[in-house]
Amino acid sequence: MSGTNPVDPVDEAFEAQRDRLRAVAYRMLGSHADAEDVVQEAWLRLRRQDTAAIHNLAGWLTTVVGRISLDVLRSRQSRPEASYDDRLPELVVTADDSPAPEDDVALADSVGLALLVVLESLRPSERLAFVLHDLFAVPFDEIGRILGKSADATKMLASRARRKVRGTERPAAAGREQREVVQAFLAAAHRGDFEGLLRVLDPEVKLTVDTPGGVVVVLGATEVAAGARLRQRTAARGRTVLVNGLPGIVSWREDGTPLSVMAFTVVDGRIADIMVVADPARLASMNLPDSE
Repeated sequence: MSGTNPVDPVDEAFEAQRDRLRAVAYRMLGSHADAEDVVQEAWLRLRRQDTAAIHNLAGWLTTVVGRISLDVLRSRQSRPEASYDDRLPELVVTADDSPAPEDDVALADSVGLALLVVLESLRPSERLAFVLHDLFAVPFDEIGRILGKSADATKMLASRARRKVRGTERPAAAGREQREVVQAFLAAAHRGDFEGLLRVLDPEVKLTVDTPGGVVVVLGATEVAAGARLRQRTAARGRTVLVNGLPGIVSWREDGTPLSVMAFTVVDGRIADIMVVADPARLASMNLPDSE
């Protein structure tokens, strides 16, 4: 008698879907750790089901992963501040006046980062509709069932998300308008102009700060504007740069040590997302241009 255990067909079918499900969850959540948790939860839910009643396992699993991811996004949005274990992606900082060559691998990788960054600026329902339909070809009627909306309403959500995403499809070419919006933000922060900051911030702007204690997320224009006024006053000097192709700025303290690296995502003339590296250890490891 053979000592080998028979392969469970449900296990086998799930493993065949695991990489795709992980990819869906990661693009929904922007966190590898959260994506793994979502896929594991989908597996546990599958084990509690009568699998004989599931006619399309791939579709069923995609729906479950979508629903769990949506719950995670909504719970994040309900907390104005949160801290995550995941660090920000690797950032490549280049002088704004010297674009990286076309074949620069790091810059090519930044296209994926820019998409992930702008996805973070979408509402949970917009993000779900865009990710599942545009990236994974899930039909709108299936997405609508996850959201509790009609197929037509879901199409509108995806269309709105698509317009926002198009603003950062080519992050290497940070346009003049994007730079002007960022400069207006920095000038308002330097003056302590709260109303000026609100004018250039999307109402649902997301600020992600990499600190020595972890990644802190702040949501909403009012909270972000309040913090920006304080942060800008601590910088002695700064220089405009490209951060993974996005418009950004490096700031230094009076003694010449780097204070922060900031990257901005501008959508429809307003700042929708700000990434900040303020962890001294990480700043010290980055290849930053010289201060001007």
